[in-house]
Amino acid sequence: MLKRLLCLFLGIFLGLTEVAVAQVAAKHDLIFDKLPTRWDEALPLGNGFIGELIWQKGNNLRFSLDHAELWDLRPMEGMKKPEFTYAWVQEQIKKNNYAAVQQYGDVPYEREPAPSKIPGAALEIESQTWGEVSSARVDIQKAIAEVKWANGAKLTSFVHASSLLGYFRVEGVKDLKISLLTPKYEGEVDKTAGGSVAGDDLARLGYQQGKVIQQGNAYTYRQKGWGGFEYEVSVRWKPLGADVWEGVWAISAHYPNKPKPAANTLTAKVVPFEKAVLTHLSWWKNFWAKSSVELPDAVLEKQYYLEQYKFGSTARRGAPPISLQAVWTADNGRLPPWKGDFHHDLNTQLSYWPGYTANHLEETLGYLDHLDQNRPAYREYTKWFYQSEGINVPGVTTLTGVPMGGWIQYSFSPTVSSWLAQHYYLQWRYSMDRDFLQKRAYPWFKEVATFLEKNTFLNAQGHRQLPISSSPEINDNRVTAWFSENTNYDLSLMRFTFSKAAELAAELKLPQEAAHWRDIFGQFAPYALSENAELKFAPSLPYNQSHRHFSHVMAIHPLGEIRWENGENDQNIIKNSLALLDKIGPDWWCGYSYAWLGSLKARAKDGTGAAKTLRTFATAFCLPNSFHANGDQTKSGLSKFTYRPFTLEGNFAFAAGVQEMLVQSYAGFIEVFPAVPADWKDVSFKELRAEGAVLVSGKRSGGLVDEVILKSEKGGMARLKLPFKTHFVKEKKGAVLEKMENEFVEVSFEKGGFIVFKNGYE
Repeated sequence: MLKRLLCLFLGIFLGLTEVAVAQVAAKHDLIFDKLPTRWDEALPLGNGFIGELIWQKGNNLRFSLDHAELWDLRPMEGMKKPEFTYAWVQEQIKKNNYAAVQQYGDVPYEREPAPSKIPGAALEIESQTWGEVSSARVDIQKAIAEVKWANGAKLTSFVHASSLLGYFRVEGVKDLKISLLTPKYEGEVDKTAGGSVAGDDLARLGYQQGKVIQQGNAYTYRQKGWGGFEYEVSVRWKPLGADVWEGVWAISAHYPNKPKPAANTLTAKVVPFEKAVLTHLSWWKNFWAKSSVELPDAVLEKQYYLEQYKFGSTARRGAPPISLQAVWTADNGRLPPWKGDFHHDLNTQLSYWPGYTANHLEETLGYLDHLDQNRPAYREYTKWFYQSEGINVPGVTTLTGVPMGGWIQYSFSPTVSSWLAQHYYLQWRYSMDRDFLQKRAYPWFKEVATFLEKNTFLNAQGHRQLPISSSPEINDNRVTAWFSENTNYDLSLMRFTFSKAAELAAELKLPQEAAHWRDIFGQFAPYALSENAELKFAPSLPYNQSHRHFSHVMAIHPLGEIRWENGENDQNIIKNSLALLDKIGPDWWCGYSYAWLGSLKARAKDGTGAAKTLRTFATAFCLPNSFHANGDQTKSGLSKFTYRPFTLEGNFAFAAGVQEMLVQSYAGFIEVFPAVPADWKDVSFKELRAEGAVLVSGKRSGGLVDEVILKSEKGGMARLKLPFKTHFVKEKKGAVLEKMENEFVEVSFEKGGFIVFKNGYE
């Protein structure tokens, strides 16, 4: 019965969506001939709230279970002191007493085990009598994992896309033996563990170990954490015939005064497997229908779809945003790398880069919902540390937005909220949702701009600057990491903030506010350049060292302040700055550096360079299950980092790099195939989203662009850079050609209007 239902549904699924999702195929799946034997190489399933990793531990089949809201939220001990303020830090720098700053700012992060994300539990099924694994797969179109054994045993599992339940089905097994295993929260501390990268020992949290209660074919585990927090894990299973078993699991997180259904309740009222899978597949059908790409490079195409799959598995409205590991917390007896926290100096921002162009605006809103919900915590931090009005965000935060510390150049940076502001801007520009603009985007910009105005001053040259400025992780955690002049990193973010605040105020017909922000924008100095027109870290520090964080070129990407489209001057800055990056080399790059460089190369219209660096990321900095591992796994000199802490931002930055090769719209017009290699003769994409709420499709055949389709979601004007020598309009509805000049055409759309341009081949 189940097989018939699945086949019927999938037949409908594939038939109805053949055009929209033709490129999602079996060739993109995660496929193994045996089960992975490490948690960070496991088969990943998730829905933004809960996650599952399927692997083999010893002789058993293991499910690592996680929930994004499992957090120890105790305050970082020894950090929040009245005297620890932005002004106090400046005084200590002047006194050359930076050791005192380190004691307050980053020592607690390394010394204390929490606050931190914590793991959930694990299921193990005795599988040693089933023989060898013959195949293991995640079908990413269905978001279903399937494992087969030599004796005919078969596992099918999925984390439901829109409910808080994980399902599993085991066939060909007469006796199913399941154990629910808990993290070791109590016991002797492993003194060899420790450090934010390796992860601290769970026993240091000081929890009393929870108990597992079994009642027939059901387990319940309740674990008390810090400050009244508890979480519950429930698993139930039952036989369906002689050798078929079905089961379900859930995790629930319980904070004081925030009631939520217990996991045991969720599993008791479960929708049967055969019905649940249909609604699960329906969600993923809609997800994959949003956009698609077809690339001539099989490695890049597969990695792109795996990143889209992970995005769909980790981004949801109502769930926490994508943290370092999202719903796949380490299952190694330790806390996760870097405490599994929210790093806003790069990691969360990169994780949402691909959502806009991939046409997943509902999922990207989950990020901004989190920021809006935590505004009270951000304002409290701003008043404490900066003693200021407006809003800033800690660079490293807990689930509730409270600062966790770390190197203060990024964890207490004055421009964190500016980088986050870009995501509000992108959500507005890609959606053209005026309600969002008025109620959420502009209010965020206004508070950020107010904060920056209060915390900058006019120097002797009449230029506005911060009293101390930094460039994330440049000069590590030494006093020399602070500059008495604006770094290009801080400068680009401040210029962006005031420029866009003025733009949004003008859009909302607030002329006085727009004029005020424009006046402040005009007070910033130009970017610091070398004699060769290369972007520097700061006026006093050229780009002279290999470094993982390309903070000095933020103005090129992601902020688009320096644009190829602006002409020769900006083009020289872009070309020379990226050439210097290549010349200094990748000794101390991470995987995300290569992924980010893909977008930078694409902004320079260097398709060959973009494809090369993205291929390096996919082949050298990812584990077999596609997880970004930070270090060079080939140990072939692509980086001196050869370690393997798993974080997600590199994965999603990769997807954004591919999209930048295919379509760009940041410069006030839409350009298709702006950065594809010359040898990519045949390449296409469908309904990638551009600024202005325009869905764009393009097809390149035999090295020439054959067709471009624009669909306007909200109506209004769109400007297209024509990729043809001659063209004709094949079809249009609700669209009027308003103007043609040189290589550009302007189209006026009604809401829902579209136009199809074809190559005239003359």
